[in-house]
Amino acid sequence: MDITELILDDHYEQRRLFAVLEQIDAADTGALTAVWDRLATFLELHAKAEEEIFYPILLQVGIAARRRAGVEDETLDAIHDHNDIRDAIAEVAKHPAGGGAWYAAVAAANAANSDHMAEEEREGLTDFRRLASLQRRHELAVAFAAFEGRNYKGVTPVDRDPEAYVRAEERAVAAADGSLSVGSLRGGPQPG
Repeated sequence: MDITELILDDHYEQRRLFAVLEQIDAADTGALTAVWDRLATFLELHAKAEEEIFYPILLQVGIAARRRAGVEDETLDAIHDHNDIRDAIAEVAKHPAGGGAWYAAVAAANAANSDHMAEEEREGLTDFRRLASLQRRHELAVAFAAFEGRNYKGVTPVDRDPEAYVRAEERAVAAADGSLSVGSLRGGPQPG
């Protein structure tokens, strides 16, 4: 198991759910609402899991590999994208399911999410596979799956300031004992 593969699996499911929405009759607002609610919850949970598990360690391994600028830019952009996706999800909630404005808002959410996934797949995940060992990626996959499992009912959407997020994570790296183990950024258990 590899965190980059779990993230790609989540991306596939997000794309699938957007495609499902496109195939439901506009008059079936109950089905549209049910699928959208599942997708909106999933998008937020996925973003939160990345912010808690993936991006702090991407920064950590990037700094250790002397690639600070690259991973900083990727992380800043990802946090900004997550905020855009949250904003798009909030816009969908303002409109009745099945109407033109609702479909336009869903399309905007799909576009924001698709842009983010494509960039993350090209940059962040590629860099992480190059910088982190398979064992490290496995440990993070376990943490990522557990996070999503514990929070399957959803998490509270919270926009983050990208600069403040990156600076806080970099301070945590600087304060760490130099260990690159899972949990070192959060003060959690250190795997052997």
